[in-house]
Amino acid sequence: MKLMGKVASVGGPGRVGLGGFEELFARHHDDVLRYFVRRLDVRADAADLVAETFLIAWRRMADVPGEPLPWLYGVARRVLANHRRGETRRHGLADRLRDDLRTLPAEPETALELRHAADVFRQLSRPDRELLSLVAWEGLDTAQLAAALGCSRSTAAVRLHRARRRLDRLLNHSASGEQPAPARGENR
Repeated sequence: MKLMGKVASVGGPGRVGLGGFEELFARHHDDVLRYFVRRLDVRADAADLVAETFLIAWRRMADVPGEPLPWLYGVARRVLANHRRGETRRHGLADRLRDDLRTLPAEPETALELRHAADVFRQLSRPDRELLSLVAWEGLDTAQLAAALGCSRSTAAVRLHRARRRLDRLLNHSASGEQPAPARGENR
């Protein structure tokens, strides 16, 4: 029923009122939901499409006929068509990006190094991976890292230093083929 709060704040036709919409929603919500669930591959999308359908109904309450369910199905059909067009566009874009990435000439040596680095990175503990990701991918400096971790700047710097050292040790030992010994105070 979270939809009701959203719809009430949108505003709507004054002559029909919120009571009429509440009745429409209560009587036909399940029918419209079943309509979408039967037609979608991803059921999680159904709730969003139901909300969109009833938002349109709220905005057009003056147009709702005496027998509203067929009219709601018509609105739902158009909402579903829009959703499918959007999905097609998104999939088309993803396919084009995938094709572009396939055609990029990758040096086999570089690809192997990247795969190796990714494998080594996954061997780190989750906290170490998150810490290094915040710095490398998100570009956080030590003060920002401390804020993100909820600790002092010096604690963040120490944690970062230790995570980098563990990553370096894993990279060096995996290149030589030997198993690194855990650092002092580090559990396996």
